[in-house]
Amino acid sequence: MKSVLQDWVCELSLMQQSVLIAAVRGPDGIRKDHSVKVLCRWLRRSFLLSAFDGCPILDPYTPGGGSFVGPCKNDTVKNIDHALELYLRSVDELPHHFQLHFMHAAEIFGYKHPVKEIREWWHNCYLKLVNDMHLFPESEEAMDKRLGDNEKNWRAREEVTAK
Repeated sequence: MKSVLQDWVCELSLMQQSVLIAAVRGPDGIRKDHSVKVLCRWLRRSFLLSAFDGCPILDPYTPGGGSFVGPCKNDTVKNIDHALELYLRSVDELPHHFQLHFMHAAEIFGYKHPVKEIREWWHNCYLKLVNDMHLFPESEEAMDKRLGDNEKNWRAREEVTAK
């Protein structure tokens, strides 16, 4: 049986896997060369396999992956760090709901990704996103409790519970 998920993702809780999958889709109505589109490709590369060759692409710039997990730069974005800088300057023009999905995915990568350099990049990204929202970062232990496949723990962190 095949899966589009990298093997390490299957070791996460189902809730954490679901958060990553929910973050795959970029925001609608945003131009194709926007920095958020570049960051979405990096997000996808960080946990999905490339459909064309069935393997992970573990850096932002390696060619391949088509437009869905393609290289993470374009005519307006020099590199992945520049994409994050531009993204932080433009969060007010993006849907807040998308921003939350992206931030939570960054948090999971920042604590759980098995490749040190990728994990460190995403952790730094998470800290910048949290700081930009005037919040404090959640610890790995708190995240694991909130997203640990225990409904009681999950509902305890929700203000308006889904029924």
